[in-house]
Amino acid sequence: MLALDQTAAMWIFLLTSPLCLLAAFNDLSRMKLPNAIVLGVVALYVVIGPFVFELPTYLWGFTHGVCMYLFGIFAYAFMGVGAGDGKFAAAMAMFIPTADARFVVPLFCAYLLGAFVTHRAFRALPFVRRATQGWVSWDHKKFPMGLALAGTFVTYFGFAAFQL
Repeated sequence: MLALDQTAAMWIFLLTSPLCLLAAFNDLSRMKLPNAIVLGVVALYVVIGPFVFELPTYLWGFTHGVCMYLFGIFAYAFMGVGAGDGKFAAAMAMFIPTADARFVVPLFCAYLLGAFVTHRAFRALPFVRRATQGWVSWDHKKFPMGLALAGTFVTYFGFAAFQL
């Protein structure tokens, strides 16, 4: 059972899913996660957070965001993770209650592996390459991690909203 209230999760799911899909598309096509998307996720947290979270959980969300942002800076500097990926992960972390980290971290690991294998397999298919001409991620040496981050975020809130 997840700690997040089902109604709160539904609102978050409905409001953040379009931003997550846009983030995944941008990362696949341009290998960039625009700051506007990250700021949109943060703005949603600031605006709807007080209505969907209890006050302590809402305030802890800011701490989660700062901690993940600092980790993102470290990962960018020393681990080859993109700066946009770190910022997007920090914005997402604000929404995840501490008690649900035990669910979200393994979910992210699964998405990371699955997205990596799928991306590498699809980029080897000529008909996919023709259909998505100009996508930077096909020829880039790095992996578009925004795909895994967005998938994790949407799936977590989908599970929480529908209590699957």
